[in-house]
Amino acid sequence: MEFNESRQWMADQFEAGPTSKEAQPFFSFTYDGKPSAELLQTWALERASRQLDEQRTEHTLTYTEPKSGLVLRCVGVEYLDFSTVEWTLHFKNTSDRNTPILADIQAIDFGFVRPAHGEFTLNYNLGDFRAALSYQPLTELMVPNYTKQVAPFGGKSTNGQFPYWNVARPGGGVIIALGWPGQWSAKFDRDNDTTLRVRAGQELTHFTLYPGEEVRSPLVVLQFYQGESTRAQNIWRRWMLAHNSPRPFGRPPEPMSIFCAGGFFPGLKVSEASEKLFIDVLTKEGVQPDYWWMDAGWYPCTDWIRVGTWEPDPERFPNGLKAISDYVHERKMKLIVWFEPERSEPTHWLTVNHPEWLYQARKGDVVVNLGNPEALNWIINHFDGLITTQGIDVYRQDSNKNPLDSWRAEDSTDRQGIAEIKHVCGYLALWDELQRRHPGLMIDSCAGGGRRNDLETLRRALPLLRSDYQTTTDEPEYMPGNQAQTYGLSSWIPFYGAGVYYSSVRLVENVRSSLSPSFGLVADVRKDDIDWDLWRKLMGQWRQVAGCMLGDYYPLTPHSISLENWIAWQFNRPEQGDGMIQAFRRDDNPSETMQAKLQGLEPEAVYSITNLDDDSVMDIAGRELTNDGLNIVIKDKPGSALIYYRKKS
Repeated sequence: MEFNESRQWMADQFEAGPTSKEAQPFFSFTYDGKPSAELLQTWALERASRQLDEQRTEHTLTYTEPKSGLVLRCVGVEYLDFSTVEWTLHFKNTSDRNTPILADIQAIDFGFVRPAHGEFTLNYNLGDFRAALSYQPLTELMVPNYTKQVAPFGGKSTNGQFPYWNVARPGGGVIIALGWPGQWSAKFDRDNDTTLRVRAGQELTHFTLYPGEEVRSPLVVLQFYQGESTRAQNIWRRWMLAHNSPRPFGRPPEPMSIFCAGGFFPGLKVSEASEKLFIDVLTKEGVQPDYWWMDAGWYPCTDWIRVGTWEPDPERFPNGLKAISDYVHERKMKLIVWFEPERSEPTHWLTVNHPEWLYQARKGDVVVNLGNPEALNWIINHFDGLITTQGIDVYRQDSNKNPLDSWRAEDSTDRQGIAEIKHVCGYLALWDELQRRHPGLMIDSCAGGGRRNDLETLRRALPLLRSDYQTTTDEPEYMPGNQAQTYGLSSWIPFYGAGVYYSSVRLVENVRSSLSPSFGLVADVRKDDIDWDLWRKLMGQWRQVAGCMLGDYYPLTPHSISLENWIAWQFNRPEQGDGMIQAFRRDDNPSETMQAKLQGLEPEAVYSITNLDDDSVMDIAGRELTNDGLNIVIKDKPGSALIYYRKKS
């Protein structure tokens, strides 16, 4: 079984250790121009293990270079309830002088071997780039002597590319993922025999370490599996929820409805009066959300993009944001507030008062250096104060400027990669400290949409807006893209969010195209053309099925944004015995029906199938639903179906 494979891999690499010429190291670097495969054989090695909890054991390899005092720690974690292992490299200069150049650090450098027959298949997704094809799933056959290399854009970890891969081989495979909210690079090299070599890490490392200085590599996670890829992805989803997703107050994340009024005001500039007006209308109509979302623009500014003065605008919020949080809390809601600490406009407080906290590369708005200890401490303390005094429940952090050019310009030729490492560590330290000071604080990860959602980010935050691919007007062409984003992203990230602006044009299909565990339907409630009965029905349907979206995920059609195709998927919760199906018949598809073969059901059980459009109910055996399929009928073109099912006792 896959548990045997992960156990053996951990034993080979951490308990035996890559200490001989015959052993294959699983990471690499060069030091003073020499490859680590040679050097590590001459460095002193110590091994240690300790039990973290019932599900995890930590294994540490500590190498000491005998001349320069460089110490390398490889800290690994073995998961005992999943076939999963992970590790991070830490390099420290323990001497009183600068080290020789440490370069080309590959957090993983390992050759995976397939059986004599068959071939490797690389399954992966695009990242977010505010487009219909964000999160598009792709597959490449890794034929002999073929190389695939990928990297994100601009220093954001999921900007255009996605650091999650499923390497399938006959009989099983391995999922590989990186945790690095910066500029990573990954290379998949197929030799002419039976090996696929995987190398991945920070894209550029070439630096000396100063006395006492310590740096880290990206986090690497491997999850071994047997069988087919869909099964592997559901094991991954379960691991994400069990061990990687934040658990405020020790509980797993739950579905949440949200509302944000900012889009109905120029520059997103809401006020105390406007926020209370919107809340009152929603409360009166019985569609009060779980979370009230205050997006950008609450600080002094001419437009939301003008940031760097982090205080409530005294004109629009004379009583601070506390007036809003009190109003929200009285109505049993929680408050989300937007921040962007990594950017400052030229005329705003941070830029004017602390130019030394900014990177040297300055064009227009500038990037705040989170690797600067003084800047980081100020941001932590100031934002901590705002969270406390203003009554904020969810800290939402955005990033609307790519930082890579600033990082690269900051580094000298013998320090390439250092600015990025320090910034990444500061970014993570900011969140860790805010959560330490505010136990249970939820963090929302945003970076111009979903452009920084690597594993390290998602250990601390939930992505409540998966992409900025949305429209404030009734543009139906966005619907296939949002359907496709749900299809692609759900294989990797169980909990994410999306939202829809109210429109009288195809509202049902529009809402269903973006249904997510965190979901918002928003409208300008000052207008009198809102169908509140339909609103209540749609949000009621979301509440009925939202929990299912945290279960196992099964695509029921190929991925497509074509108007000629259907697209459909299933979420199944075997422990609860229920699930949901979504299907969309697009504009140019001639067929009213599709046969959806469901997965994950008990063959001998009987399932009650409810069509949420007309509340019709059918009882069908699990074996029939799996073998013959469920006949889904959508007469409208375009149209959608939302189906809930539950196992009968």
